[in-house]
Amino acid sequence: MSTVVKDFDFKSEKEWFSFFGKNEENLKLIENNFNVRITARGGKVSISGDDADVDKVKVLLEQIYSLLSEGYYLRKRDIEFSIRMVKEGNGNVKSLFSEGIYISAKKKLVVPKSENQRLYIEAIKKHDIVFGIGPAGTGKTYLAMAMAVNALMKREVERIILTRPAVEAGEKLGFLPGDMVEKVSPYLRPLYDALFDLVDFDRADKFMEKGIIEVAPLAFMRGRTLNNAFVILDEAQNTTSEQMKMFLTRLGFDSKAVITGDITQIDLPRNMSSGLVEASKVLKDIDGIKFIYFNENDVVRHPLVQKIIKAYEGYERKEDKT
Repeated sequence: MSTVVKDFDFKSEKEWFSFFGKNEENLKLIENNFNVRITARGGKVSISGDDADVDKVKVLLEQIYSLLSEGYYLRKRDIEFSIRMVKEGNGNVKSLFSEGIYISAKKKLVVPKSENQRLYIEAIKKHDIVFGIGPAGTGKTYLAMAMAVNALMKREVERIILTRPAVEAGEKLGFLPGDMVEKVSPYLRPLYDALFDLVDFDRADKFMEKGIIEVAPLAFMRGRTLNNAFVILDEAQNTTSEQMKMFLTRLGFDSKAVITGDITQIDLPRNMSSGLVEASKVLKDIDGIKFIYFNENDVVRHPLVQKIIKAYEGYERKEDKT
């Protein structure tokens, strides 16, 4: 058992509040995740407990303080992410935040929440075609959207094109009323959700009116050449082999494509193979194309989502053996 006292020189009340949290909830959160006792008076923080845990918490608090000192705004989920990273042995939380994506449209910093997310962002920066494959909630689409918006605002591309196959996810939706846009809109809703979280509605609406941002079903990509564009194909596990090949061959000059999907949630008919699964085998050795694989440890939704994914994976493995 050991006790360490750290002295933090907070520059403002806002910085102090961000560090401790309301009613010191951040310190209580850390206590609940490590075998330590934390007490705070002014800027002095005392950490008591097992030597290994005390060392980890000391590193964690130093990382959080350093980020706040440099102007980062940390929410509760950022603290939870920082705790998880330190528990997993990565003490350099600050480096992940420094590799965040700045969205000038909303003055927002989108930060990778895991090592795989960091590798994903890095891959998108360096490669013209990137595949992000993994379960729901791992940030595949959101991070790709953040990179696309960032590229558009920096004028690295002239437009963003967002697409996904219009495939029913195990439900029969029946007849949809309205014009073509209204018919396909329910399939494209998740893309709109991510977009509006990164660009305010009025601005995004103007971009779509001018064709700077285009949201369309995959079938609309046929016959086109996409130059100077950042293209995102979402839910790619539901593409057929022909659709995937068609999409990949649309890419023109000065363009990037990010393809995301979850190969455990394929909604195609049983006699039809997934274009994403096939592409992961056919294209894996091509220079310039990068595959990033996510797992349940990368889930950044409700904590129970991670457990649900793990439980289903274990159940499916047992079923495969029987």
